[in-house]
Amino acid sequence: MHIKMTVSGILLDPNTSSYIVLLKDEGSKNDPLPIWVGRAEGNAINFVLEGVIPPRPMTHDLLKNILDTMGIRVEKVVVSDLKNNTYYAIIHLNSNGSEITIDSRPSDAIALAIRMDAPIYVDDAVIKKRTSESLDRWLENLKPEDFGKYNA
Repeated sequence: MHIKMTVSGILLDPNTSSYIVLLKDEGSKNDPLPIWVGRAEGNAINFVLEGVIPPRPMTHDLLKNILDTMGIRVEKVVVSDLKNNTYYAIIHLNSNGSEITIDSRPSDAIALAIRMDAPIYVDDAVIKKRTSESLDRWLENLKPEDFGKYNA
């Protein structure tokens, strides 16, 4: 079973200089699912959230343009697994009525999904596997200014 999620925010981890994408189940009071992503992917996601339009297409914008030109839709992306603290994702495409699935890093899948207005899902097994202890320890060490203008 898949749980529909939205990007509720993105934070810069001051300890690693990477970003943390927070996925939240709209219909739940559960803690957000944190996914650490690289700087480039974090910036790509953050640009869309902030409405920044770069002067030239970034990689995920280029991919969107290619898919749009070819008439291929992103039906959904699914964060499908968690192994050794690494998340895995699958992009579900529709090309002329045929479904195609593509293996992806969650950061790329999320960056593409938010550009294509495609839903983001997380497999419920992933939710069960993750532990909030590491997030709780990380959050305890943060100061309010570390959150920038996003509040999780």
